[in-house]
Amino acid sequence: MKYALGIGIIAVAIVVVISTASDVSSYVTFQEAKVMAQNGKDADIHVVGELKKDDNGEVVGIEKSDDLLSFSFVMVDANGMEQKVYYNEPMPQDFIKSEQVVIIGSYVDQYFVADQILLKCPSKYQEETIEV
Repeated sequence: MKYALGIGIIAVAIVVVISTASDVSSYVTFQEAKVMAQNGKDADIHVVGELKKDDNGEVVGIEKSDDLLSFSFVMVDANGMEQKVYYNEPMPQDFIKSEQVVIIGSYVDQYFVADQILLKCPSKYQEETIEV
């Protein structure tokens, strides 16, 4: 009887671990995100990348709504694929200064709609060289 109870508890623990592990998201490219969306995954897709920049290093492709309550931007993933991303919230502070962007959301038609944006901003503790 003791052994049956122990085996039952272990079986329940294994089921909990497996079901929890299936919900864990990893970073994917836009191409992988599109495939996931086509296969029925319609939420919590994590894509990591950078904001699109011109030859001078200036961020390009940001469009703010008239009321400033939403905006869109162009992001480039690790494979160099560009994708327009919509975010239905105001632009986060220091968004343009970010080194890396993680968007969490889903594809709607051909557009990525972000529910959350996570930023990796440049460290204020990095050593800067000053020319005299």
